[in-house]
Amino acid sequence: MKNAVASGLIIGILSGLWLFIMRWAGYTMFGDNVAPIEYISILIPIIGLFLGVWSYREHQLGGQMGFLEALVQSLKILFIAGIVAVACGIIYTNYVEVQHNARDFSGRLFGALLIGVLSSLAVSLLLMTRGSKVD
Repeated sequence: MKNAVASGLIIGILSGLWLFIMRWAGYTMFGDNVAPIEYISILIPIIGLFLGVWSYREHQLGGQMGFLEALVQSLKILFIAGIVAVACGIIYTNYVEVQHNARDFSGRLFGALLIGVLSSLAVSLLLMTRGSKVD
């Protein structure tokens, strides 16, 4: 669980910082318009999740991990990252972008949830080593 907390905090903090960095760079994160540079934020959970699950496999499981073990670990990481990222998003919508409401931001949160679930499945498939059985 220690690995999930550490990896989740890193992903959540980086995702939260991304909001403020984009605002500092002059991009607003509301409405239907998406700047192409915003798609770079997808790399934060994908890379963080891959490194977190890989570290769990190598350091705690001795290099052997099944699909379900990887999936459970990745969902733990994403749950913790989601809590931190949503907290940063609430701070962002209440204090930085006050003129917009949370409804505009909720669409981006749903997109982040979808990316998280898809990346957790992909990372679990990439990092499993015991493919002969499911678990």
